[in-house]
This record gives sequence, structure tokens and C-alpha cells, in this order.
Amino acid sequence: MSTWSGDGQFPASCRHFPRQRGLGRSAAAATKHRGETADRGRDTGAPGQGKTKTGRLWTYVRDDRPAGDTAAPAVWFAYSPDRKGEHPAQHLKKFRGTLQADAYAGFNQLYEDGRIEPAACWAHVRRHFYDLEQAHSSSAAREALQRIGALYGIEEPIRGRPPDERRAVRQAQAKPLLDSLRQWLEATLSMLSRKSETTVAIRYALSRWDALTRYI
Repeated sequence: MSTWSGDGQFPASCRHFPRQRGLGRSAAAATKHRGETADRGRDTGAPGQGKTKTGRLWTYVRDDRPAGDTAAPAVWFAYSPDRKGEHPAQHLKKFRGTLQADAYAGFNQLYEDGRIEPAACWAHVRRHFYDLEQAHSSSAAREALQRIGALYGIEEPIRGRPPDERRAVRQAQAKPLLDSLRQWLEATLSMLSRKSETTVAIRYALSRWDALTRYI
């Protein structure tokens, strides 16, 4: 992957590869990014030894087509030999805006000075409840899925519409559902054991509530 697209500052790490440099600039120009991480094996380059080392592949995505943006989507990859938080800090050193990312602790330092705002992913929240419902036929998990599904349903007809229109619909329709969902989560949590798997799922959502509701 073109030497894993470099390992320096976003997008300056693409300086040795013209195509990557252009892609990096395109991705960096956005005010919203999705950041993902994944462990990947990489050949050590020792002939005949067949050894690999596990490193980290960082993925930054720019795609605002669902919000009516006409700019082309872009994905930028960066490799590092470990998963230390210093790497995304370097990649996004000049970025200002919103980063939609998972709960990986290495991203936390990015939000400390307010330059980057976190936007959490509802799919990650939903997955916790989905796994619970599948494994235990949990009624609480089933209700959570129904409530989250209603939020997804609001998004379908406004996909691709201008930001102001989407915001107005979300304020009118999604915000009341989110307020109700939070109240239900807190009430349900008060009736559960601290060690319950449902407790873990609910705490995961509540601990990220500001980031989960940033989209409205």
C-alpha cells in the first residue's frame, strides 16, 4: 500500500508520493473525519525467516456526500509500528473539526484543547445491544435496538439533503427521541446489577452521550 502511506503528519507524510500527497490534502481539507484503527501484520523483510510484526494501520475518511457535499470522498492510510496515541496526534496536528472515531483511548488527547471535537458512532452502541439480544434474548437490549432503529429511520429520508435542512429535522424529530432514550437508559441502569452485561452496554452509551448526540 505504497509503503503504508507514510508515517508522519497528515497529510505531509505523503510528501514522497504525489498521489498520496493529493489524497492527503483532499482528506485534510474537510472539517469532519472518520478515524479508524486496525492491527495489521507487516513483513519484517528478513529473507527466508517468514516473520511478521503486528503494527497499526490508521485510516482517515472524508465523505460528506450524505450531507449534500459534492466534494469527492477520500481515504488516507498511515502505518505505525505500534498503537501509541502520539501517532494520531501527529497525523491530525493541523486538523480542526470533528472526528468520528471509536472509543480507542489513544484518540483522547486529541480532544483536550477543543481543536477537535469527538463524534461517537451509534453503530458501536447498537452492536453492544445487538450482541446481547442475540445471545440472551434480552428484552432491554431489544427495546434499545428499537429506539436506536427509530433514530436511523429519521436519517434515511434526509440523506443527501443540505446541512441546515438535516439539522432542522434532527432537532425536531431526533432530539425528543434522544432525550427519551437517555431517560430510559438511566432508569433501566438503576435497576440492574453493576456486573450485568446490559449495564456495560448502557454505560458505554451514557459515557459517550455528548459525542453521540453531537450530530444533532
